[in-house]
Amino acid sequence: MSNYQQLLAATETERNALQSLPIIRAAAAGQVSLEMYVAFLTEAYHHVKHTTPLLMSCGGRLPGRHEWLRTAVAEYIEEEVGHQEWILNDIRACGGDAEAVRNGQPRVATELMVAYAYDMIARVNPVGFFGMVLVLEGTSVALASAVGQVLQLSLELPNEAFSYLSSHGSLDVSHVGFYESLINQISDPADLQCVIHSAKMFYKLYGDIFRDLGERFLIGV
Repeated sequence: MSNYQQLLAATETERNALQSLPIIRAAAAGQVSLEMYVAFLTEAYHHVKHTTPLLMSCGGRLPGRHEWLRTAVAEYIEEEVGHQEWILNDIRACGGDAEAVRNGQPRVATELMVAYAYDMIARVNPVGFFGMVLVLEGTSVALASAVGQVLQLSLELPNEAFSYLSSHGSLDVSHVGFYESLINQISDPADLQCVIHSAKMFYKLYGDIFRDLGERFLIGV
């Protein structure tokens, strides 16, 4: 198997666990309130705003033997910069207080996922950050566009309230081939194992954000 195939196979259990969470199933069925959707966007803002700083930190800490990967990180930065503002625009379109979100604090699960990402880059191995990329982009491809369409119909919201979900679902499809090519270029088995371990952790940490949302909003559903 290629590196990428090994990565997908090794993380299948964790990926399935995330995608089968009750709140994910509820969203796919259009059984999500406006309050819950805004709460999801709020947590998305608080981790997406770290995407560019995390990429910059990753690129800066990569050793010289990974210069090819540093170039790829620069491309990711160009694609990702400013996306947190899309989320704030969506919150405004939902009637939410975007500035309160901007100046607010994330929930514990979100803060822990972000902290783990910085720790992976700074303390363990910057290549491990690509485990987070697999989880966030892979989840977007699998769920974002389809769920966004269902929610838009059920919540009767304008297109302007779904720029984050609709754009990331389609945008990240184009990223998958690029990501696969990067993973397949990893030559050090230790680096690949780090990406696998990191992805497993991020499936759990990202899932915890949705588990928290489910505990808050799906009681009795």
